[in-house]
Amino acid sequence: MSSLPTLPGVLDAGQAAATVRSILREQRPDGAIPWFTGHHLDPWDHVEAAMALDACGEHAAAERAYQWLIDRQRPDGSWAAAYVDGEVRDAHAESNFVAYVAVGAWHHHLTTGDDAFLERIWPTVRRATEFVLALQRPDGTVAWRRDEDGTAPDEALLTGSCSVHQALRCALAIAEYLEEPQPDWELALGRLAHAITHHPERFLDKDRYSMDWYYPVLGTALRGEAAKARIAAGWDRFVVPGLGVRCVDDHPWVTGGESAELALALWAIGESDRAVQILRDMQHLRAEDGGYWTGYVFADEAIWPEERTTWTAGALLLAVAALGGDDATVTVFGGERLPIGLQNPSECCAPVL
Repeated sequence: MSSLPTLPGVLDAGQAAATVRSILREQRPDGAIPWFTGHHLDPWDHVEAAMALDACGEHAAAERAYQWLIDRQRPDGSWAAAYVDGEVRDAHAESNFVAYVAVGAWHHHLTTGDDAFLERIWPTVRRATEFVLALQRPDGTVAWRRDEDGTAPDEALLTGSCSVHQALRCALAIAEYLEEPQPDWELALGRLAHAITHHPERFLDKDRYSMDWYYPVLGTALRGEAAKARIAAGWDRFVVPGLGVRCVDDHPWVTGGESAELALALWAIGESDRAVQILRDMQHLRAEDGGYWTGYVFADEAIWPEERTTWTAGALLLAVAALGGDDATVTVFGGERLPIGLQNPSECCAPVL
């Protein structure tokens, strides 16, 4: 194992190695990375765990995870929302789950420089992206799911659309690298970015969830003073000093995934000191085997649920990698070197978020 991300007060090399092993233990021989043994796999968290493996030098294991997606992509370009032991558990498709393969594929290529891999996964990324963009609504947002019968609700989630935004930027980066122009994707990205940064009313109201607070930043749509103002506005609602980040603002429950993702968002807007503090605060969720418990109900002083999830460990490793300057992780979460799409000049104005 090489290239282990470390961060004083958060992870030393030995601890990082143990956290990587906690993910590898859960990976199945076919490459699948479920939440934990016996639980389901969803495509988004599967990719996040694979990205963490790449950030820690476990490239062969990460490639097996991506091959799992290549082999199981459905004819329409999607994946089911959940699988258990390779079998579909929940057949509907979620747009951000499907889109996220592009983030992982670009991250893997940036990490390994493997052109053959990128060419092999490109058809998978292209079909996935086309599936997602078929769900883009006239107002620029992306419907959050498509059911087995082909119908989709006429509603969008801010967190999901922000994740799609990041994925579209990575998909365009792959297309540019392979010299496969995708002008329709550029237009779609510009429309989505405008909806995220200027029209919060177009999304379902999920304001009580911390992800809706920080995901416009994490998904690379919001930067600069507007991003800092958004983070400041929600800080006291969601951050519990010494423990981490609430999942929802009205529950005494902090979660490791949200804490690590907020740290990534803070790093992306230049607030590394606060990012490091959040990561230090969430270390009470670290288990003896190097994995991370999903959450902690502080009113009851109890770990809940009693599960150590690969995606919580993965989010922590990616945050540490970004803070340590890992180039691939910096690129996909920083956003400065990703395509921005085509924007309508008549729509260019200060973000309202």
